[in-house]
Amino acid sequence: MTDLQYLSINAAAPLIRSGELSPVELTRAHFQRIEALDQQLHAFITVTREMAVEAAYQAEEEIRTGHYRGPLHGIPIAHKDFIWTKGIRTTGHSRFLKDWVPTENATVFERLRDAGAICLGKTSLHEFAFGSPGPDEAFPAARNPWNPDYAPGSSSSGSGAAVAAGLCMGATGTDTAGSIRHPASVCGIVGIKPTFGRVSTYGVIPLAASLDHVGPMTRTVRDNATMLQVMAGYDARDPYSVDHSIPDFQRLIGRSIRGVRIGVPRRFIESIPHKPEMLDAFANAEKALGELGAATCDIEVPGLELASDVTVLILAYEAYQYHKANLEAHPDQFGATFKQRVLKAAQYSNTDYRHALEKGKELRAAYAFVFASGIDVIISPGREGPADSMAQLLADPAKRGVTNRMYNLTGMPALTLPMGFSSQGLPLGLQIASRHFAEEMIYQVAAAYEAAAGWCERHPSL
Repeated sequence: MTDLQYLSINAAAPLIRSGELSPVELTRAHFQRIEALDQQLHAFITVTREMAVEAAYQAEEEIRTGHYRGPLHGIPIAHKDFIWTKGIRTTGHSRFLKDWVPTENATVFERLRDAGAICLGKTSLHEFAFGSPGPDEAFPAARNPWNPDYAPGSSSSGSGAAVAAGLCMGATGTDTAGSIRHPASVCGIVGIKPTFGRVSTYGVIPLAASLDHVGPMTRTVRDNATMLQVMAGYDARDPYSVDHSIPDFQRLIGRSIRGVRIGVPRRFIESIPHKPEMLDAFANAEKALGELGAATCDIEVPGLELASDVTVLILAYEAYQYHKANLEAHPDQFGATFKQRVLKAAQYSNTDYRHALEKGKELRAAYAFVFASGIDVIISPGREGPADSMAQLLADPAKRGVTNRMYNLTGMPALTLPMGFSSQGLPLGLQIASRHFAEEMIYQVAAAYEAAAGWCERHPSL
């Protein structure tokens, strides 16, 4: 059964299509895994066993009768509990929505369901994607499957833990300031924040609408591209959705990266206090990419040092506007850390907000200049170090990294994948970004590194 949980989506799909692997068997194997481990990991808030098994039987019959929908047909996945699911509670990991059941589905849920993916349930997060684990939270905080004394990142923490632990084969996450890429980095999986507007956010509880992204979290790069292929696409119901052509995201996977030009924001990276083993792993990754034929060079991005603070201001301002009325009417329904973070934004004026938006435009222009110079992708450490311990997080709930936010501010696509392990056996991540709508280039570079490094073949010893 353990072998089934760690099958990749792209390994399982042909077996399902040929009838060698039953979607029912695969789904039940994942529920056995959830039953065995989730009391320890708390990756799920809600498990939808009956619905999932019914969907698995339906998938099996459809495939048997020649109605195969594609590589996600019969594949068990999970959804961050920020994504509306009709008839299934969607809590945002908050007491305020503890028993709320949406009357419609999010677009991304429907697209994955219509492709045949089977929903196992809804995964944990930080309260409204902005809080932090604490003694007053509505549900237990997710734990890192590599070591449950450590955190699995923020805020798509449950999705990261579930994918890494083999509780599901893929999951959805949301990313407003790094919340897909942080869990990917510290859980040793692959997570992408696609180009802003590439994936619909309709039916996703907003944190900061101008920064919010939805993306897939998987154990391999190819699986990630497989999920994004279904999730991407224009949606008229989402005012931020972009009507842009959808390429074959796997088109460049497997191709040589010889001649690819990789930019390294060296001075910016050196300005951030990283753990030495993270920098060592990054140096090894840069060397490996060079040995694969890529050319690396240092780049300067004016204004990059301001990106984190500017993103936080926009995020907090928009979150405050969204939650203000409910916080005033029902203050006891929200956790202390979430309230502290959101209410801090009351100090920001409309002028502050508009100024921050202008800084974002300036940074986008600066990156456009870098790419116009011939750079194909940009690499950096996926985080300052490995996972924080739960004790550290509880002692300092305001702690946040600064390595991811620039790509929310600019809307550029960015992916994090495994880059090695710390001396304590905790995952380290590599971040790869590119120009708008160049996800297939990111996948090309990520897949080449993944194949050479082999880190995706390691799993937690649970």
